[in-house]
Amino acid sequence: MSRDRFPGPVAAYGRDMRDLAPRLPSSPGFWRSPLRGPWFTSVLGLVLLVGVTVLFLTGLLSYAAYNPDLSPVNDKTPDKGLLGFYLFAWPTDPAWLYRLTQGVHVTLGLTLIPVLLAKLWSVVPKLFALPPARSLAHALERVSLLLLVGGALFEFVTGVLNIQLEYLFPGSFYPLHFYGAWVFFAAFVAHAALKVPAAMRNVRRMRAGDGGGAGTGVGVGEERDGLVSPRPDAPTVSRRGALWAVGGGSLLLFATGAGRSFDGPLRATALLTPHGGAEPGSGPNGFQVNKTAAYAGVDAAETSEDAWRLVVVGRTGTVRLGRADLLRLPLHSAALPIACVEGWSTSDQWWRGVRLRDLAALVGFDGDPPDVLVESLQRRGAFRRGALRANQVADPRSLLALYVNGEALSPDHGYPARIIVPAAPGVLNTKWVARMTFGDLG
Repeated sequence: MSRDRFPGPVAAYGRDMRDLAPRLPSSPGFWRSPLRGPWFTSVLGLVLLVGVTVLFLTGLLSYAAYNPDLSPVNDKTPDKGLLGFYLFAWPTDPAWLYRLTQGVHVTLGLTLIPVLLAKLWSVVPKLFALPPARSLAHALERVSLLLLVGGALFEFVTGVLNIQLEYLFPGSFYPLHFYGAWVFFAAFVAHAALKVPAAMRNVRRMRAGDGGGAGTGVGVGEERDGLVSPRPDAPTVSRRGALWAVGGGSLLLFATGAGRSFDGPLRATALLTPHGGAEPGSGPNGFQVNKTAAYAGVDAAETSEDAWRLVVVGRTGTVRLGRADLLRLPLHSAALPIACVEGWSTSDQWWRGVRLRDLAALVGFDGDPPDVLVESLQRRGAFRRGALRANQVADPRSLLALYVNGEALSPDHGYPARIIVPAAPGVLNTKWVARMTFGDLG
């Protein structure tokens, strides 16, 4: 029989065979896993829809906690423009607020990594699909998908590197993560607007067929959406089984990352957060440290009783106080935690020292105290200088701490004096304080 007698069907059959040839990533037959399908992708996408939204919101709260519009010394993203529209004065109540929001942010970010990787794996055929754009809507979807994949990888990688204190990427973490978050979330919202309706349909239709079963083909009523292989391999696990594996990976990361936000034996399970394992020492000062005195470049000679003086500047001039002078002032106690941007936190420690508002009164601010600029002896690391708002200064629990848990501060915890403020990020609880300027943030 001559092929010329049936040019249309034969040509179409030839095209179909070429399309199925597993030679290029753009060929549907290249991707053989029977697990891929709209139902599997939709379930992962809906989990990420909730999780990423919480991540973004807690990230915005973390940024607000640094009070970046208070003073240039607090602002690591000075060109943010309209992106800082939501900023507000960070409160001091409840005292564990930053411990909660940043603990959720970091722990949830780690927990979502297996979900994110599974989601990216499930949609990888769409990244190579040809033609690049079949319509305007399809072009928008492809652009949002590329920005979404790139933004997700960038945000999660930089976040993990920051948690581990390994700055292997160029530039500063703060602007990279901040601007990257806005690009990523914009793409996320655009993609969600395009895909959530179909994702909801696929999940609802799961019960009508075996969309969550062995994964051989497409479940009844399930939309192909370019994800189902036309030549799938034999299944070795069901789609539900694959989801259980993803969930197990997330649970493992949660178990090995969340402990540093809790107290007791759980802290030793935090292998994936900074300084995992046992606490750095024992006794009253034996709790978590971020920057040691050695790392910060603080010399023991300059913190000795004879050498160290606190300079307090305000409306009526300048006062210089040694540690003995501070001990003669009224001392107060407060039980407050320390919480860091890397996600770890301590339980309440008992701090004792001079109230910040009493120091403000020494230099002419007898009524409502103003904002204060605090400067440290440290020579290395971010936030050598940090500003606190008036509401933070006025809080009776805000101290220039001299003691912790009944003992003088250790060098690594800021001896001879450090700031401790309720609900503030750890870097604003300045250690090795050398100068405090009330009412002039510089």
